[in-house]
Amino acid sequence: MSRFTPKELSDYLKDGLLSFPVTAFDADLELDEAAYSDHVSWQAGHDVGGLFAAGGTGEGFSLTPAEHRRVVELAVQASRPEVPVLGSAGGPTRLAIDQALGSEEAGAEGLLLLPPYLTECDQQGLLEHASAIIGATRLPAIVYNRANAIYSAETVATLSERHENFIGFKDGIGDIEHLTRVYARNGDRLFYLGGLPTAETFALPLLQLGLSTYSSAMFNFVPEFALEFYADVRRQDRAAVTEKLNRFVLPYLQIRDRGQGFGVSIVKAGMKAIGRDAGPVRPPLHDLPENDRQDLRALLESAGLAAAGTAPTISA
Repeated sequence: MSRFTPKELSDYLKDGLLSFPVTAFDADLELDEAAYSDHVSWQAGHDVGGLFAAGGTGEGFSLTPAEHRRVVELAVQASRPEVPVLGSAGGPTRLAIDQALGSEEAGAEGLLLLPPYLTECDQQGLLEHASAIIGATRLPAIVYNRANAIYSAETVATLSERHENFIGFKDGIGDIEHLTRVYARNGDRLFYLGGLPTAETFALPLLQLGLSTYSSAMFNFVPEFALEFYADVRRQDRAAVTEKLNRFVLPYLQIRDRGQGFGVSIVKAGMKAIGRDAGPVRPPLHDLPENDRQDLRALLESAGLAAAGTAPTISA
C-alpha cells in the first residue's frame, strides 16, 4: 500500500535530492542481489529525497523483465521508509506497462517513464504511449523528456488533465525555450526535475526555470558531496557551487567524456574507488580503461572525497 497520494509524493520529492542507485552485477554479469541491497541501504541511509530503481544509471535498459521487477523489489526492501523508491518503465508500450505493474506490485511509491524503444513518433503517438502506461497503474508517474520522447507543453497538459497520478516532468535535454513553455503552460500542477547527464553542471541555472531538484548520479559514490552541492544550489550560493564545480564536477566531466556511454561506467568506477564495488557494467556499455580509473581515483584524492564510502549518520 502506497504511503503517498500523488500530490503528497510530488510535494515530498520536489524539495530533496534524488538519485539512481547503480545495479550491482557479479563477475559473470548476473544480478548481485546482496551487493545491490547493501548499496541501496547505504544510499538510503543519507538524507536523500528518493531513489529511482532500474533507471538509466541503474542499467534498466540491460535488465530482463524478471530482473527489472526484482531490482525494484530489492530496492524497496533495502530503503528506509523515509526514502521512497520509484520504479521505471520504458521500451515498447506493452513492455513498459508490464514494468509499471511490476513496480507497483514490488512496492514502489512512484514511476519514471523512460523513452519508448527505437522509433520516431509524433506528439499524438507519444501522448497515447505515455497515457496507456500512466493509466495502467495507480503509481504516481513522472515523464522523462529525453531522446525520442520530447513532450510538448500541450502534450504534458493533456496528460495532466487525463491522469491525476501524473505528477512530474523530468528534463534531459536542457532546451530553455522548451522548458519555459512547459512550465508556463502547466505551472504548479507538476513538479520539475533535472535529468541531464551529471545534472550538477546545470542545476543552478535550471533552478531559475522551476526545476527545484535533479537526479544525481554521483550521489552513488560521493553522497555527502552531492548533498552539499544540492544545498548550495537551493540557497543559490553561486560561490559555493562554483567552488565545487571547479574542485570536482568539471574535472570529473573531462574523464567521463573520454568515451561513449561512460556516464554509467564512471559511476561504477567511482564506487570501486571508494571501496564499495558494484561490479562491472553490462554490454553494450564497457568499464572505464585503467588509466581513466587511475585519473578518477586521483581526482577523488585531490578533491578530498576519497573517504566517501563511510557510513552516514542520520539524526532521529
